[in-house]
Amino acid sequence: MTARGTQASLIDGKGFAAGLVQRVAVAAERLKQAHGVQPGLAVVIVGDDPASRIYVRNKGERTREAGMRSDTHTLPDTTTQAALLSLIAELNADAAIHGILVQLPLPAHIDASAVLGAIDPDKDVDGFHVVNAGRLAVGLPGLVPCTPLGCSLLLKAELGDLSGLHAVVLGRSNIVGKPMAQLLLAENCTVTIAHSRTADLPALCRSADILVAAVGRPEMVRGNWIKPGATVIDVGINRVPSRDPVKAAAGGTRVVGDVAFEEAVAIAGRITPVPGGVGPMTIACLLANTYAAACRSIGVAPEPLGSRIN
Repeated sequence: MTARGTQASLIDGKGFAAGLVQRVAVAAERLKQAHGVQPGLAVVIVGDDPASRIYVRNKGERTREAGMRSDTHTLPDTTTQAALLSLIAELNADAAIHGILVQLPLPAHIDASAVLGAIDPDKDVDGFHVVNAGRLAVGLPGLVPCTPLGCSLLLKAELGDLSGLHAVVLGRSNIVGKPMAQLLLAENCTVTIAHSRTADLPALCRSADILVAAVGRPEMVRGNWIKPGATVIDVGINRVPSRDPVKAAAGGTRVVGDVAFEEAVAIAGRITPVPGGVGPMTIACLLANTYAAACRSIGVAPEPLGSRIN
């Protein structure tokens, strides 16, 4: 058990993600050679949000590097909901496309729930469809949201058997918090979901052997919220002013997580840094989901990609 004043081990999400992408690429090539199927991912982006465009470009590059087909559909922000739903229907019917991802956020005039609900659940590589949420909840095979899946893989790689550990998930979103809790339950953890109305939140967090922070509030979790030796998974990616006053005055920023890292690293046993922790796992797990969807489309069981670093 790590005591106060001892540096926590850093969980190398970047290294794990690189190993996972490599394993996905090998498995995808074997699928292509054995069955003539190349996993295909279609990404749809509506509008000109600069961050979304960068993210979509990175997804395309990683997809092609893994030997998969990558299609990007870039639509103007004036696109109607009907036109977007028509495109999704076309992609649902395209046998060469095994994964469909609609980049969020969408323009205000488009109902995101309706759009996500129109994606074939077997091609829903984001894992957001209510059918996939239900499959996860009852323990059936399905496509799991990429970020919590990545967190789960990191935890198993670091800790091995998670049975009996108390996990606190801070955040109850459909994208991270709820599916993260389901994945931890499946690993036989005792799981508590905490949120903004939880009474005595610091004390609850201090009871956790595993603390997953996914609230979107920069450095909300302080060092004294953490049980000595606990494993901390920081999902947050927040931009705050640069520490350099001159750079800050000019609009310069830095990226921090939901955990006050410099405080937490002296208390925790293991911790994900931001950046370089959970972030790289999201695209890696997107590729893993696309590969799995391609396998299932022809009735083939996906190869186990494991929870090892390399």
